[in-house]
Amino acid sequence: MVFILLIFFIVTTTFTRETGVEVKRPRATSASEVKDKIIKVAITREGTIHVFEKQVDLFALETILKRERARDANVQMVILADGKAITERVVDVIDRATRVGIVQTSIAALKN
Repeated sequence: MVFILLIFFIVTTTFTRETGVEVKRPRATSASEVKDKIIKVAITREGTIHVFEKQVDLFALETILKRERARDANVQMVILADGKAITERVVDVIDRATRVGIVQTSIAALKN
C-alpha cells in the first residue's frame, strides 16, 4: 500500500474557492503539481474542515470520501491546511481518508 503523506505542489487561488475557505498555506522549496482526480480538503486555523465549499465534521467528511472513492478508485486527497492549524486535525483527516481506502494523500504548500 502506497501512502504518500507529504507531496508538495503548486496550488492556485482556485483551490481556495473550491474549498470555500481561505487558508494560509506553508511554503516549501520543492513542489510538484498533482493532475489526477483530487478531493481538496481545507483545514482552518480554528480546526474547521471544508470540502466542496461546505463546512463538515469528521463523520460527514468520511461519508464524502467514501462516496468519491466509490466513484473513482484512484482518487487522491489534497489537504490545504492553514499553517497554524492543529496537527491533530490534519491527522484526523488523513485517518478518515485511509479508512475508506484513499491512500494517496498530499499536503499542499506554496512554492518558495
